[in-house]
Amino acid sequence: MTITANKLQQHLTFAQFIEQLPDEEGRYELINGEIMRILPTRKHDNVADLITRKLDREVERLNLNYRVSGRIMVRTVTPDGREQGRFPDVSVVDKALWDSNPSAYTAFVEPLQLAVEVVSTNWEDDYIDKLDEYQRLGISEYWIVDYLAIGSRNYLGNPKVPTVFVYLLDEQGIYQSTAYRDTEKILSRTFPELALTVEEILAA
Repeated sequence: MTITANKLQQHLTFAQFIEQLPDEEGRYELINGEIMRILPTRKHDNVADLITRKLDREVERLNLNYRVSGRIMVRTVTPDGREQGRFPDVSVVDKALWDSNPSAYTAFVEPLQLAVEVVSTNWEDDYIDKLDEYQRLGISEYWIVDYLAIGSRNYLGNPKVPTVFVYLLDEQGIYQSTAYRDTEKILSRTFPELALTVEEILAA
C-alpha cells in the first residue's frame, strides 16, 4: 500500500477534511493536516475483505449488535493534540451508534469497538502512530495484521514471521497485546466465538 499527498490542502482540521474530501474514488486519510490518498495492493484488499467477511458472519450468526465495514473513518488525536482522520481497513462499530443518525457521513468521533489495520510498507503508522491514537481514543480492540512480516524484528522476532497482534484495552486504558502466528486461533474480545487462524488470513 502506498500513500500519496494532496498538496493543495494542508493543515486541515478533521471537519475541514470531511468537507474537502476529493470527489474521485478512493480512500483518504488526514495525516498531519494533509489529505493523503491510500492505495492498497490487491493482496492487502484480499486480506481485509476476508477479515470483514469473517466478522460479518459472526455478527449475523450470533445476532450481535455490531456493524462491520471497510468504509468507516474515525477522528483521532495525536499526542500534541493534532486531529487525524484514520480509515481502518476493517471497522466494527456499535449498531445503535451507527443507526442513531442514518443521514450522517460514515465518519466517527466516538470510539470504534474494533479496528483492524493490515500492515503495508509504511508499517510504523500501524505499529506506532495508530496504536497510540486508537489507545487514546479508547478503541477497545485493535488488530495489526502483518501478513508480509515487514515490521521490525523488535515486534516480529528473528527470523520475522507473519503475525497478527491483538491489542486489548485494560482497566487503565492501556493496550495489552497478544501475538498469533501460523495455525493459532485469534482470540477476540469482541467476537469470543470467532474461529479464524493466521494461516487462513495468509491464504486470502
